Amino acid sequence: MKNLVFLTGAGISAESGIKTFRDANGLWEGHDIMEVASFEGFQNNPEIVLDFYNKRRKQLQEIEPNQAHFIIADLQKDFKVTVITQNVDDLHERAGSKKIIHLHGELLKARSVENADLIYDWKDDILIGTTNRENHQLRPHIVWFGEAVSEIENAIKVIEKADIVVIIGTSLQVYPAAGLIDYALNVKHFFYIDRNPVESGYFNKPIKVIAKKASTGMRDLQQILNEL
Repeated sequence: MKNLVFLTGAGISAESGIKTFRDANGLWEGHDIMEVASFEGFQNNPEIVLDFYNKRRKQLQEIEPNQAHFIIADLQKDFKVTVITQNVDDLHERAGSKKIIHLHGELLKARSVENADLIYDWKDDILIGTTNRENHQLRPHIVWFGEAVSEIENAIKVIEKADIVVIIGTSLQVYPAAGLIDYALNVKHFFYIDRNPVESGYFNKPIKVIAKKASTGMRDLQQILNEL
């Protein structure tokens, strides 16, 4: 089986109804990004940060995967599929994908502010005073700005072995995720699915662009892959 790697971003989950955090004015739900997506912001006003992610967590549990997620999972029948995602939702998992690397953390997990290795499945609100058995305050298991992307090395190992890479719903302009395609040295086929794609030359690779929304683009891609 060929190794098929998906690099996914906000665009694939938008059809499920997940809001993209960043508004046209650059704010996240009315907040400055660093206010709700940095450890400094958490230290300065933890109530605001926890409330922000509590709302996101609640919304996530009210929506469902869309056709794009399900098609990716279905391709596991014919390919060795790995999803490397910048998304913090669990929609790939719920659609049936088995091998997923979350670069930026997971909204349905919490972790200790004292020990980043103490991670817990978490569906409820996190409040000031929500602690683990070690009496550590819990925080969202999200990679905030300035924090290490611990899964990047695993992602590099996967993409180094890829035969086919599909970029979907992301312009890959945020590092270190943006640097992953530099490691795709053995890839025979590149695809890029996005309703509003950036110039394909940005990726510095020969790439087939499918300028459609995620679900429609994935239907087209599935047919293309069946003919390879």
